[in-house]
Amino acid sequence: MLWIVWGIAWLGAATIQRSIWKPGETFSEYLQRRGVPLQVLRSISPEDSKYLYEIQGGEPFFELIDDNGTLLQSLIPLGEEMQIALSRQWGSGAYRFDIVPIVHKEVHDTVALSVRSSCYRDIDRVTNNPRLGFILKTLYKRRVDFRKLRKGDRIVFAYRQKSRLGEPWGQPVFQGAVIRTRGKDHFIFVDRDGNSWLKPYKEVKTVHTGTKTVYETVTRKIRTLRNRKGYIRPIPGARITSPFSYKRWHPILHRYRPHLGIDFGARRGTPIHAVNRGRVIYAGWMRGYGKVVKIDHGDGYVSLYAHQSRIRVHRGQYVSRGQIIGYVGSTGRSTGPHLHFGLYRRGRAINPLHVIGKGGSRYVVTEVTERKKRIKKFAKTEIKKVPIPGAEKLKKRMETLLHSSSVKGYRWREIADRLIYVDQITKHKEASNETGYDDYGQTDR
Repeated sequence: MLWIVWGIAWLGAATIQRSIWKPGETFSEYLQRRGVPLQVLRSISPEDSKYLYEIQGGEPFFELIDDNGTLLQSLIPLGEEMQIALSRQWGSGAYRFDIVPIVHKEVHDTVALSVRSSCYRDIDRVTNNPRLGFILKTLYKRRVDFRKLRKGDRIVFAYRQKSRLGEPWGQPVFQGAVIRTRGKDHFIFVDRDGNSWLKPYKEVKTVHTGTKTVYETVTRKIRTLRNRKGYIRPIPGARITSPFSYKRWHPILHRYRPHLGIDFGARRGTPIHAVNRGRVIYAGWMRGYGKVVKIDHGDGYVSLYAHQSRIRVHRGQYVSRGQIIGYVGSTGRSTGPHLHFGLYRRGRAINPLHVIGKGGSRYVVTEVTERKKRIKKFAKTEIKKVPIPGAEKLKKRMETLLHSSSVKGYRWREIADRLIYVDQITKHKEASNETGYDDYGQTDR
């Protein structure tokens, strides 16, 4: 690994220092803390200055420090691909600001090991990269319980990882893995979209939609009256001003009350007709309803006609269907001329609209079968097996390592290993022709 500090002559030792950006610290505060003149801020264009706010607190960055504690170079990431490069210039000691790509390489590695203590400790012991164990657990979520892995269980996985200055950079990308536990092999293969599959292929669902003509036999029931002389309306053509309800706001009492009937609006003196033939069982005054007529129609049906101005029938009289039994009025508790019509079956109030004009419950039910043609929409799901590129070859490689007892894996370097000695800086200066950085001030191992 080599760092070349742009345009500075320095004999002695310099070390790379991995630092953590302090949460809430601004770029100008960092410059002051490192003894960098704030004049460097004037060289930052308005377009680049907005990126200073993208520096994340708690994120690692790298500094090159000489023996006197002078900052020679600082590389501060802005995401995984770009970084701020702050470097001390040759001779003048002034600092240069730039935003440049992060120089890194990509490590492709296959790890093979046997469990000795725990999955996480063993992977960290072999690779010095603890993130790998936690990502592997995420891939096997609800498939393998890592707490139940036993000593001697075998783990093999392949991944790629960006490497920056000898240590992992960004998130590792897994390509596949296999865990042998309790005599069973659990494979995982990861496609380019990051989705995991149990086989070296993925199942892609394709839904085909369309329409088709279908013929079907439909049987429906038709109800017809046994007797054409069914129940009629008491006032033909009159409008309904208040329907049947178990909860109605009473216009006089100003509270909720049941309304066990139907109100027909009509002028005073409009004739009221018997809804069907029957015998008058009440004709007189009834509290709240005023002048009332009640008729028993047989089969458990009784009709009630309230608020009449004048009654035309008497108790015990037989009436025919449509016969005038009285006239619309506003007697009793009423807000104006209307007919309150109620219908009862076996002593219980029912909605008259379910009966009048239909002949009560006296129906004949017949079935009619028809052959109908209709256009039917359909959706057909097709599952296609699509091979994951390189998965078959990876499976064979992992199977070979699975049946081996070897321990294999790329070991990431420790931070303490990265001591950089900057000797013969003049030679580096001449190589760069004093024009800028070599690889923006860094190369990777």
